[in-house]
Amino acid sequence: MNERTAIEMRGITKRYPRVLANDRVDLTVREGEVHAIVGENGAGKSTLMKILYGLVSPDSGEIRLHGKPLVAYGPGDAIRAGIGMVHQHFMLIDTLTVAENVVLGDEPRVGGVLIDSRSSRARVESLSAEYGFELDPDERVENLSVGLEQRVEIMKVLYRGARVLVLDEPTGVLTPREVRDLFAILRALRERGHTIVFITHKLDEVLELSDRITVMRDGRVTGVVEAAGTTKEELAHMMVGRDVLLRVSKEEASPGKTVLEVDGLTATGRKRTKVLHDVSLEIRSGEILGVAGVQGNGQTELVEAITGLRDVSSGRVVLNGRDITSLSPRSIRDAGVAHIPEDRQERGLVLEFTVAENLILGRHHRSPYSERGRLMLGAIEERAETLIERNDLRPDDPLAAACDLSGGNQQKLIVAREFAGRPALLIAAQPTRGVDVGAIEFVHLSLIRMRDEGAAVLLVSAELSEIMALSDRIAVMSRGEIVSTFDACDVTEDELGLLMTGGGGAGAGGADGGDSNAEGAGVLRGERHDSEGRRRAS
Repeated sequence: MNERTAIEMRGITKRYPRVLANDRVDLTVREGEVHAIVGENGAGKSTLMKILYGLVSPDSGEIRLHGKPLVAYGPGDAIRAGIGMVHQHFMLIDTLTVAENVVLGDEPRVGGVLIDSRSSRARVESLSAEYGFELDPDERVENLSVGLEQRVEIMKVLYRGARVLVLDEPTGVLTPREVRDLFAILRALRERGHTIVFITHKLDEVLELSDRITVMRDGRVTGVVEAAGTTKEELAHMMVGRDVLLRVSKEEASPGKTVLEVDGLTATGRKRTKVLHDVSLEIRSGEILGVAGVQGNGQTELVEAITGLRDVSSGRVVLNGRDITSLSPRSIRDAGVAHIPEDRQERGLVLEFTVAENLILGRHHRSPYSERGRLMLGAIEERAETLIERNDLRPDDPLAAACDLSGGNQQKLIVAREFAGRPALLIAAQPTRGVDVGAIEFVHLSLIRMRDEGAAVLLVSAELSEIMALSDRIAVMSRGEIVSTFDACDVTEDELGLLMTGGGGAGAGGADGGDSNAEGAGVLRGERHDSEGRRRAS
């Protein structure tokens, strides 16, 4: 291992009006290593990396890159110094090509004026071949899978000469195969001498990829360990300050009456092609039905159709014997459906609203939060204080803006709101995406508790381990169809993976032109697979 230091941060402190984000933090990253930073939501990880990248100025402390001090600098200075950052939420322009996105802002020019498109394309093609990214420089970003979009983001920083790469939650929206592909790329970069720092909550991935690990809690570093000499349990304890249940323990389900019945549901996407094909399923009270599938194969559209966010061409959605197919999202919610959306910022929150305001969304028009068209601020804040304490939201300030919360605490806010409503049907789409091990434990136990109290739960997750651990029955979606359904104890993770990709292929594409972020996954390699199996999940 190279002992030379690439990054040295000493005494970094950053205080915001309602929270001390970094409290005299020290961080040392060696040249040519993969260094993980882990911690609970709100532990200060992202703030520390934003300071390194120049997006945030520290109140005190010093930063050295390869021994040279970095003072009063911004992102442009960081890029010129050889630091590149790949953010959790990608910053690509869908309508531009891969090459146009990579060179954007730093385009080769002819005569110093005109953009040299031919040179841009050639340089991106060469870079893709050099690092094995397998990207078509002429393909529009809107046609790429999430995993390929991430490669574009990595290529952007490499194009600008980055030797230090910072990745924030790089695997949060990737399929297992895409995670393996990403890790292969990161290992190849390490072999070429690049230094990689990544933030993640997934401890299996931390131990698999990293050389060393820095653990943070409450804005401070609680320890630095060698990955080869530690365990998930030890890391979780350092992160949370207590032992954490990393494996789900649940009693056998005792299903009751049918709560949700989806019968022959068909829907179309933007291109007038079907994104749902005659989908039928049932969920009974007291059970969890997990939906597994490569992202972009109809799971998003199914959830949207059930919750009233997408029009359907044919078929019915029946809740407790009542046809709710044509009802508005508010009416469906009032009928007893709670929804944790997969995109917390687009569908789950109003970022400019306070925590207290977000915690009553969907109930804001009801008593005791609203009387005669007026919001009852006392009742709203009282509810917020109860849910903040119960769910350990940070900062614990009802008046903090949702946009000022970390991504994980934003997710915990939504979970707190939806679980509090005692719904007949809970739809949980990616409920633990981007949250820490303590919050994952809380969410999993809460889902099991809701099941045991008689709720019907529809779980959609890109994490096969989560589907396997929580579900009583599992339905597999591929290309907009339910292709098979199993009792959870009758199928393995490998078998699910084969069905998800169309019977063992290299990865199915989007749901025939669907609207999800992964639309077109696999198209670049001609990966289209037919799937056979039962359509009815019952």
